[in-house]
Amino acid sequence: MILILLSWIYVVFSTINIGFYTNKKLELKNSNFVIFSILGLFTTTVFASIWAVFGRINIEFHLIFLILNIGIYLRFKNEIQILYKSFFLELKALTLSLKIALPFIFILILAQCASIPYIIDNESYYIQTIKWINEYGLVKGVANLHLFLGQTSGWHITQSVFNFSFLYNKFNDLSGFCLLLGNIYAFLHLNSYFKNNETNHLIIGFLPLVNIFLFTFISTPSPDLPVYILSLIIFFKFVNHYEKLDSETFNLITILILFTIFIKTTSIILVLIILVLFIKHYKILIQKITQPLIISLLVLSLFLIKNTITSGYPLFPSVFNPFSFDFQIPAPMAHFYYDETKRAAFSLTENQYNSLNTFEIFKVWISRSGLHGMFNKAILFLLAVIPVFIFKFFNKKSFWILYGILFSQMILLFLSSPQYRFFINAILLFSFLIAASILNTKRKILVSLYLSLLILTILTMIPFNLSLFTSNIHLKKNSTFSLNEIIFPYKNSKFDNDYEIIKNGNLQYNSPINNVFFWGTGDGELPCVNKEQIKYFEMYYKIKPQMRTTNLKDGFYSKNISNESN
Repeated sequence: MILILLSWIYVVFSTINIGFYTNKKLELKNSNFVIFSILGLFTTTVFASIWAVFGRINIEFHLIFLILNIGIYLRFKNEIQILYKSFFLELKALTLSLKIALPFIFILILAQCASIPYIIDNESYYIQTIKWINEYGLVKGVANLHLFLGQTSGWHITQSVFNFSFLYNKFNDLSGFCLLLGNIYAFLHLNSYFKNNETNHLIIGFLPLVNIFLFTFISTPSPDLPVYILSLIIFFKFVNHYEKLDSETFNLITILILFTIFIKTTSIILVLIILVLFIKHYKILIQKITQPLIISLLVLSLFLIKNTITSGYPLFPSVFNPFSFDFQIPAPMAHFYYDETKRAAFSLTENQYNSLNTFEIFKVWISRSGLHGMFNKAILFLLAVIPVFIFKFFNKKSFWILYGILFSQMILLFLSSPQYRFFINAILLFSFLIAASILNTKRKILVSLYLSLLILTILTMIPFNLSLFTSNIHLKKNSTFSLNEIIFPYKNSKFDNDYEIIKNGNLQYNSPINNVFFWGTGDGELPCVNKEQIKYFEMYYKIKPQMRTTNLKDGFYSKNISNESN
């Protein structure tokens, strides 16, 4: 816990400095401390993404980054100190009940971040993705080694900056820092609601009530968590500024949306918010459209470059590419990845999926057990009833537009991969709208807040059997805090794997001896992949990953072994 706290102090220092400079150069006129930090995370991600194209995110990066940080701070010391003073005054102005609750949540977030990682994707590709970036940067054709490495997230690039791999090997908790930012943002707006009774502030202020759910994401660098936090802030900004918008606020919203999409491409529907605002305020925004266009082109270029380097396809898992690279993963593998990801949302085999029509697939999706089924039913219920609540309590055009955009997101996801994690941002917004029409007095809000805190404390400290919510054997026990983690956090992987070194052609790799699951790699030394994956693709696709040269930095290609004897 304590080491995580110390690392977060540096993260705050860095992101506020970088965020302040970003705000100043782009003339965004932001005054919110949390948004400054998010802007810092965005600019750091862009800078690190450019760097990772050419080299590793390691000590040499941090030396430049530290010099940049110190230079900005010394140049704008007085203005930056005013930001901190203003922020502390805002915290001081919180009501007593909120002053007690916020530090308590802060401690619980630290405790959860220091505990055993929970999300299973951490064991398949989060750890390995970040390790590749730390040791080599973006590696050509790394998806040939492990398909999931082709979906490198912008959030993993950000985490690769703030895990300080050259100093320590157990920092894996940037999502926890993001949740802390979200909670601070919510508390400040909840406090505003207590003073001005503006419902928009109450809606974003409900975020702490769902920490019970969000805590499952924060002991790993899950890209889903920052998407939820950023989406709620974007929704709040959109509703507040839909009728009256200036170019500075539009640019800020654009950056937040670009950051969200760079983190998780399933958020692409949020582009419609930018389009709606631009059309409505065309006369004002067209005069200063150059800046958001340049930023958008920069982020889009980085996205395409990142995907092309790691998989050979700019829009991976789409196999569209006007060019051909020797490190490009074979098209059948890309199709396999897309099909597997899509079927995972329905828990169907290939034969089962192909034998069902659309309506039958929908019935399977809605009747799934555990969390999947619960959230699938929840989003359909909310899509059906929310128009009634909007009409009765929030009858403004901005809310109807948000509903339409999120409805479109649901359709898009159902056609591609309707995993419940991808539409949680819609569930949160719709649930908060309903809550705002019921829990609209200070007493009700505080009772709900402290009740959620009590439940959160119990779940953070006491293990429970979660079989009711999941059939995955690796997720049936919640991650809890241990006194052993007060100073040093738990290691990055939940598994105690030993690894065997296997040589296959010119590739020598590490494979977990205990085959926990097909895609599992854990925290193995690079290059690391489960030998069962290698065997599977050799048997069914007649290909195997090989090094392009004797240097891992030069990446991998898939060798066709159809003509090789078995």
